[in-house]
Amino acid sequence: MSIYVGNLSYEVTKEDLTTVFEEYGTVSRVSLPSDRETGRPRGFGFVEMGSEDEEAKAIESLDGAEWMGRELRVNKARPRENNRGGGGGNRRYEGSSRNY
Repeated sequence: MSIYVGNLSYEVTKEDLTTVFEEYGTVSRVSLPSDRETGRPRGFGFVEMGSEDEEAKAIESLDGAEWMGRELRVNKARPRENNRGGGGGNRRYEGSSRNY
């Protein structure tokens, strides 16, 4: 399971997040996504911990806490949705078979 951490300062590093979450247990992975075009941080990240109990403690303690001048949003991460495709915006209208 993974923890979503939102409303992060754009100055936060993986090491910063690791230090904060290590207070609640073993941190196995930290991810800070960046914008594809600009390379700038997106203001959220994901933390994976050693056990669900550790994750629950971290979520309970850190959700709503102020850190680096921001109020953190911390909860269980939801599975990623596939938003790539199926829009169909480029289909041509072939017309009607009716004669007018």
